[in-house]
Amino acid sequence: MTDLDITSGKFQLPPLSLYIHTPWCVRKCPYCDFNSHAATGKLPEQAYLQALLDDLRHDLPVLDDRPIETVFIGGGTPSLLSADFYQRLFEMLRGDLRFSDTAEITLEANPGTLEQGRFEGFRAAGINRLSLGIQSFDPAQLETLGRIHNTDDAHRAIEAAFSAGFDNINLDLMHGLPGQTPEAAVADLETALAWQTPHLSWYQLTLEPNTEFYSRPPALPDDDRLWAITEAGAATLRTAGFDDYEVSAWCRPGMVSRHNLNYWTFGDYLALGAGAHGKLTRPSGNIERYWKTRQPEAYLKRIGSRTSGRQVITQDQLPLEFMMNALRLKGGVDENLYTERTGLPLHSIAAILGRLRQDALLHPSRLQTTDLGQRYLNSLLERFL
Repeated sequence: MTDLDITSGKFQLPPLSLYIHTPWCVRKCPYCDFNSHAATGKLPEQAYLQALLDDLRHDLPVLDDRPIETVFIGGGTPSLLSADFYQRLFEMLRGDLRFSDTAEITLEANPGTLEQGRFEGFRAAGINRLSLGIQSFDPAQLETLGRIHNTDDAHRAIEAAFSAGFDNINLDLMHGLPGQTPEAAVADLETALAWQTPHLSWYQLTLEPNTEFYSRPPALPDDDRLWAITEAGAATLRTAGFDDYEVSAWCRPGMVSRHNLNYWTFGDYLALGAGAHGKLTRPSGNIERYWKTRQPEAYLKRIGSRTSGRQVITQDQLPLEFMMNALRLKGGVDENLYTERTGLPLHSIAAILGRLRQDALLHPSRLQTTDLGQRYLNSLLERFL
């Protein structure tokens, strides 16, 4: 593999984001493979805040004056923690990090964990985008999915978010649910669309290892029905003015998730919180992934850095790592971004790109899949192994 092209002026340090993980939830959903743990008793907010601060200050790299462009607080169920926790958290973070004046700050919220006034407190803490984990408006499906909220809770949460002044709201919805028909999937979408939020994450339920559904699989729709659901749902969303800019993300014009877009364009992101993952590009050109201690108790009790592992992405791995992200985007990326984000010259993968274009899987002058390439994305990516 060719040496990193860091002296040509084409290599650039990418934008920087921050991911913060909240490991607690009310109860574990049967499909969930994220690092989440059912809370028992009162959450240790003060201890977790101190652990996050210690972790940040012991692990903070040289950021070369890069500001934080986006923040995403995921889980688990971040909305279990109080507004006061987030007020203190962002006061702490702004003391150690420089935030962009236009930083997008997203919080994941579960409709079953919200009391009156909670959204106003989140807004006052500086959070300016909400992602609500609705999953379905169908009462039977909510029960099957193990959600702690009902349909009325979902509607109340969306209404409360708007009332608190949030205008940048994402709704998470699943499709391909047990026994689901195309008509039922479209009904879920139409209910969500009636709220006129600017962003929807519409993704297929999959059976992941180490989940209850994987051990005891429900009866999911077959491939023909899944395709019918996908086609009907996509038509519904496009008619409503939404575009699928990424595999499972839909938005109105100009309302992409900037945080997720940074992932897909191979940007950098700091990691804080139990089980959080991060990616950093060093001025030398080395690109590293790292991850934090997963168990909440272990994270709380450690002294200093909570980083439990690091891995430098080798030059042989970089093409696949970059393409796995960039080619998720419907519009792909400019060819120049490959060198800017990896330090590798484009000619080092020219032969692979040529074959993909010959097979009509990639557009001729852009790192962007054709419709055929998107359908066979996993096979396409294997070419970069």
